Parts: sequence; C-alpha cells; structure tokens
Amino acid sequence: MEPTTPKQRSSLRCQSPENLAGFQLSRLNQLLSEILPQNAFYAEKLSGVKPPLESLEELAKLPFTFKDELIGSHESGDLATNRTYDLDRYVRFHRTSGTRGRPMVVLDTTEDWKWWIDAWQYVLDAAEIDSEDRCFFAFSFGPFVGFWSAFDASTARGCLAIPSGGLSTVGRLELIQHNQATAVFCTPTYALHMAEVAQQHHIHLEELGVRKLILAGEPGGSIPEIRTRIESAWNAKVIDHSGATEVGPWGFSDEDRTGVYVNEAYFLPEFISLDTGTAAGEGELSELIITTLGRNGSPVIRYRTGDLVRPSWNNASPCNFVLLEGGVLGRTDDMLIIRGVNVFPTSIEQILRGFPEVVEYRLTAVKRGEMDAISVEVEDRKQEPERIAAELQLRLGLKVDVRLVKPGTLPRFEGKGRRFVDARKK
Repeated sequence: MEPTTPKQRSSLRCQSPENLAGFQLSRLNQLLSEILPQNAFYAEKLSGVKPPLESLEELAKLPFTFKDELIGSHESGDLATNRTYDLDRYVRFHRTSGTRGRPMVVLDTTEDWKWWIDAWQYVLDAAEIDSEDRCFFAFSFGPFVGFWSAFDASTARGCLAIPSGGLSTVGRLELIQHNQATAVFCTPTYALHMAEVAQQHHIHLEELGVRKLILAGEPGGSIPEIRTRIESAWNAKVIDHSGATEVGPWGFSDEDRTGVYVNEAYFLPEFISLDTGTAAGEGELSELIITTLGRNGSPVIRYRTGDLVRPSWNNASPCNFVLLEGGVLGRTDDMLIIRGVNVFPTSIEQILRGFPEVVEYRLTAVKRGEMDAISVEVEDRKQEPERIAAELQLRLGLKVDVRLVKPGTLPRFEGKGRRFVDARKK
C-alpha cells in the first residue's frame, strides 16, 4: 500500500461496512497471492488454500497461528520462522521483550517498514500530532520495535524527534524541559514513574509544556483511573495505542479516549468468545485474533494475540472501524478464577490507581490446593491497607490480602510494568 494522506485515512475510516469488507478482501487476497507458496511456514500451514478467496467468511476456515509457532528454536537458528523471502531481502531486525518467555525475532523488508510507518500515522492522527510537535521518546533504543517505528513515523510527519537512549529518568525529564518537548511516547508505567521522580526532585512536571502522552506497551491509557492519574500529574492529554512486535501497530485511540479502534485498513480482526469459543458478539469478552493486511515479508494470519477485549460495532462514532471498549483489558494467560469469579490484573490496578496515596504495588497469584488466590503489596503514603482491602472486596466481591511495604522497596520499570507475579505454576 502506498503512503496515505490524512484525507485518505479519514475516508478509509468512514466508508460503509460493505465497502470496508470489499477493501479488506482485496488486501487479503493480495497478501495470500504474494506469500504462497514461497513462504514455507504458511505454505505448509495453509496447504490446499488457493487464492483468491471469494469472501471474508472463508478466512474463518483457515487455521490459527500461535506465538509458539513463530518463536521457533534457538538450536535450529530460526530467524522469523514466518518470513517470506531470503534473509538478504530484510533490512530491519527487532525482537519482542521476552517478558512472557523467550524473545521472538521479527524481520521486516523496506516495503514492510513503510507499511509500519503508514499504519502509525493513524495513531498520530488520533493524537493530533503535527509537524510543529517535538516528540520525546522515553525508552532505550534496544531491539523492541514499538518506538523505533514511532520514531520513524514522527520524523516522516515532519516532527522533531528526540531520543533519550540510556539516560536516567532525571536526565530524561531535564531533556524534556530543555528542548520544550510537546509530546512524550512511553508506557503508562513509565509515565507514572517519571511523575514520581519529578516530585522527588522538585521538578514541576505540569509546567514542562508537554501537551500529549502517547502510551502503549500495556493496558492503562484507556482505563479511566490510570488515565486520570497520568493526565493530572502531567497536565497533558493521554492517547492510548495498541500494537505487537509480531503483528504491527494495530490500534489507536477513539475520540472520547475510552477505547481503541482496530485499524481495519491494515489489520483484519476477529473475536473469539471467552465463554463459547465461537465468534463473539457485541460487547462480549473475547480474545483478539489478527491477520495483517500487508507486511508481506513477515505476515501473520489468524494470529491468537492473547489480548482480552470487548468489541463494539454499534457505537455512535463516525468511524466504522471496530471499537474495543476500554482498550486491551488484559491477557488470556493472566486470568485468575478466584472462588468462581474471573479476575484480571488490570481490574485490580484500576482500583488501586483510584487511591492517590498508592505509589506502587505488586500482585502475586498462588495456588492454594486447587484454587487460585491473590495478595497485594502496596506502598501507601497513608499506611492504611485496610481501606484498600475494603474497596477491593466491594468492587470485586472478593477478600484480598493487602500488605503494606516500605516506600521505595517495590521495583520500578522503564518499559512494561511487571507488577503481576504468577507463582501458580511453581
């Protein structure tokens, strides 16, 4: 796909469902025609599939793709098991963070990278970023793809892009201040951590002139309690964004910032009900399945993301892309069943962030016999864990053990927060 203009992106978002489906089918058939049979991974997986498909309904007959399949094995020297071309065609090397197991290598061609950058423009549109903005990237430039792509997308828009590499948090705050950054890209966790460090060093964060924070990497940007806390600390507007190394930048904030649209011009979503295992309906808790419409060098078809969402097609927005209410709500592998109640770590964080005095927390899940159980450690300036336990019981209908720990003893994170410790399998 050629780079799009703002007018073209708006047109794609607002076309009728029938026209959108026709556009997606065309893009899907272009992808299949390009990768079959030369993509060995999908040639075997989609054996017998001969494009073009006649309708999008045929996609549901194809097998799912799972993360374990894409990781491959270090012993065999696998580099991006789903790659379509010989290695010399690829120009970008990236890797997942490895927070949920062994890191996955992902490769992109020059054409794939242009596809990434144009998909990112929908996120920047939602954040109302223009060439006058000074975009600050609060992360280390390792192999994680998310902000490499955001950096290049910002420069493509004509913004001044400011990297912060291996700087300390104080160093980053000073760089934001001295260069009058107007937009900050980071995780929700790190936005809160920078606010904590700013307070400790008497830096008036709300006076720095940052107008927008584009947050990604974990749930939070669409969760009211977390969004409000970040916006209050920074005196800036929070914009949520969702993506994955193995998929691409698939989601951008809605107008009310209460959810995330799936960019259906670049990604074809499906939703599998958590209750029935079949196609999910309006507002039903489900797992997001994604097929890339492009990224021919490293495509994914019917990829099980593990992200828990609630899709809405019947919202009042002028955008006809599907809206995920509340953004990404959690992960399928993080779900806990406590005395018959489904509980997600994000649900607990939402409650904890409603207490301004709670600086940091850690949630631990254990097995007690055949049952899941949870406990929460908190750094609480009021030192009153009982009120937190009472609120958790009121909101979740569960008794949760809340323990007070000394200030500064819980870990802080630059990237994705790792506040959920799953000790059930140990």
